[in-house]
Amino acid sequence: MRPLTEDETKAVFSKLANYIGKNLVHLVDRPEGDEHCFRLHKDRVYYLPTALMKQAISIARPQLISLGTCFGRFSKSGKFKLAVTSLDWLGKYAKFKVWIKPNGELPFLYGNHVVKAHLGRITEDTPEHQGVVVYSMSDIPLGFGVTARSTIDTRKLDPTSIIVFHQADVGEYLRDEDTLF
Repeated sequence: MRPLTEDETKAVFSKLANYIGKNLVHLVDRPEGDEHCFRLHKDRVYYLPTALMKQAISIARPQLISLGTCFGRFSKSGKFKLAVTSLDWLGKYAKFKVWIKPNGELPFLYGNHVVKAHLGRITEDTPEHQGVVVYSMSDIPLGFGVTARSTIDTRKLDPTSIIVFHQADVGEYLRDEDTLF
């Protein structure tokens, strides 16, 4: 477990900024006063309290499996990919949100994109290719993705048009449980 390098930090923060925007400050400078930090362990980026990180120093690296919340991982080419385990934090600080109807929840949880027929609500002035958190109509975060169209363009589309490209959903806990951690 080690701190992120400058390039790694830039990659992580640019990916997070696509979803939570200026609210990224709330992850780094916590208003509650408890400091949190990002750490890299076996190509995965973890977000954890500083006090927990100091206690984990006494554990040898081969014996340490996981620590804190896994925000994502770096691929072999050096690109950062957000994981569904970061959904709680993304949902808390998301700038743009999409709510889907109950008949669209199951297709999304199976890994499909969100189509206009399943769209319940969308945050006003959401731009095209913007990271969004997908919620059920009862405000439960289901996953996240990237918008295919802006809010204005969405109104003109037919019901089968894709509105949000699927990135991750809570169904991955069951589908990919062996590779999540």
